[in-house]
Amino acid sequence: MIMLNIPTQNLRSRAIQFLEQSPQQRLENLKQLGIARYDFLTKMCLKEANIACVMRFFQNPTQLKFPNLIGADLSCLILDGVNFIRGNLSGANLQGTSLVNADLIFANFTNADLRNANLNGATLNETIWLNALVEECEFGEAIGLTKVQRQDLQLRGAKFKYLEEDS
Repeated sequence: MIMLNIPTQNLRSRAIQFLEQSPQQRLENLKQLGIARYDFLTKMCLKEANIACVMRFFQNPTQLKFPNLIGADLSCLILDGVNFIRGNLSGANLQGTSLVNADLIFANFTNADLRNANLNGATLNETIWLNALVEECEFGEAIGLTKVQRQDLQLRGAKFKYLEEDS
């Protein structure tokens, strides 16, 4: 069981240990911490960026409100239906990630890499796309995006399902 306010080195060791476990073992740990709702952590691979990310989740699990995924490597994962409401995905690697029907309201994708990602059916109200890489990213009907956001993302290579308003 992870305790509150553990020294950084110990926190780092626990994060590495967590990322070395099977998805089932990880889920059990998350349940013990009361943060099983962040089950996407069971899919992350052991990489430096993800060690830092897991450390942030373990630092004070009782105070967690929104996913802090700054710089995380979530590339090529299937995260369909995930809840990243108010998630900070600044600088995150989401290349080739499937986020079909994900809840991304108020998510921050500043400097994130979403090339070849699939966001079909995702809810995108109030999202931030500053300097995000979106070439070949599938947005489907772009639920919740403003017309200006949609046009900006299209200019940067994002793909959208054709809508009447496009004509």
